[in-house]
Amino acid sequence: MLRRTLPVYFIAAAVFSAGAARNFLVPLYAQEVGADRATIGLLFAVFMASAATLSLPSGFIADRFGRKRILVFAIFVLGASQLGAGLTHSIPLLFGFQLCGGLGAAFLQTGVMAAVADATPSSRMGQAMGWLTLSFQMGFLAGPALAGLALQFIDFQRDLLLTSALYGISVPLVILGVKAGPLRKGRPLEVRRRLRELRRRRGFYAILLGLFGSTVLWGTLQAFLPIFGKEQLRLPGAQIGYLLAIVAVANGLSRIPSGWLVDRARHRGPLVVAGTTGYAVVVAVLPHLSGFWGPALLLSFGVPLLATAFVAVNVAFTGLATEETRGVTMGLNGLMLYTGLGLGPAIFGPVMERSGYTAGFTACAIVVAAIMALVALLRSEPVERRRRVLEPIPPAAPGT
Repeated sequence: MLRRTLPVYFIAAAVFSAGAARNFLVPLYAQEVGADRATIGLLFAVFMASAATLSLPSGFIADRFGRKRILVFAIFVLGASQLGAGLTHSIPLLFGFQLCGGLGAAFLQTGVMAAVADATPSSRMGQAMGWLTLSFQMGFLAGPALAGLALQFIDFQRDLLLTSALYGISVPLVILGVKAGPLRKGRPLEVRRRLRELRRRRGFYAILLGLFGSTVLWGTLQAFLPIFGKEQLRLPGAQIGYLLAIVAVANGLSRIPSGWLVDRARHRGPLVVAGTTGYAVVVAVLPHLSGFWGPALLLSFGVPLLATAFVAVNVAFTGLATEETRGVTMGLNGLMLYTGLGLGPAIFGPVMERSGYTAGFTACAIVVAAIMALVALLRSEPVERRRRVLEPIPPAAPGT
């Protein structure tokens, strides 16, 4: 299994390094050229909205044309859009390049998750998702760390251009290390039938809402953490990069134990609800701290909660899929992921602008806690009704 999935892990690490550097640098660069907090939140939201819109189509395309082709396409679009962002001083053009970047991100997310799911038995899916998300976190560590280090010598704009070179590293890995995947020749499976089959799977709506809530929380924090560090914590650019890198280390180190725990848990739902709610408390406490080490320690000790929730909900998503619908299932995963990541900054950005970071982070935490309460309520639906409405997953497949 590892021989087939290892290239995908390296691809994810390289591409997410470039993407994490982009997420770190674009808010700071946009502020430098005149954007306010609400505009910065919208820049993040446009990227995520584009990715969300295209995630479900990317799943059908992945099932139709295979994983390798959509990964090459995704890397090309992401790299070109980041180069474009680094070559412009125009905020409207930044929005355009963020829109294009979201397109690439949708295909990337679907491609790497489907490629890993293709190569992994259900009994080891938690560990596989743990390794995959560890690769993501390695990227989130390396990208901001390299970008923060480079800021000691170059400005935000040149840093964006420099870090876009990381996309080039992953192209040979895709070409040489990723199989094309199960190509669906002839007439594709009808769209409504695929979605109807997914909706009948046990726990479908709870899984969707659980992923949405956790990504609203994560997206809001990630969008505003760089400028929160600059404006309220008064940290220099290099220290903001180090803060993001430290959190990424803690996040990455927790992924393998999280995967081990998820594989052995009888029910994944409580892990999603408890982990996300716990991290919501961390986000609410964050703006009451000052300096570098207080926020770094709080986020580092709290992030394993959200890491466990993410692994659990992603394993639950793979449990919804059949071989015939794996691509579209991962596309639906991407749809909810990017919708949450985009809506969080768009909704809470104006709160940050009008009332400050304390009000914005607290409001986000309260909303996410309410979403998790609804997830718990959906999971507690009477068994008799669930049996009438939903189709049960075989015991060997991961569920909520």
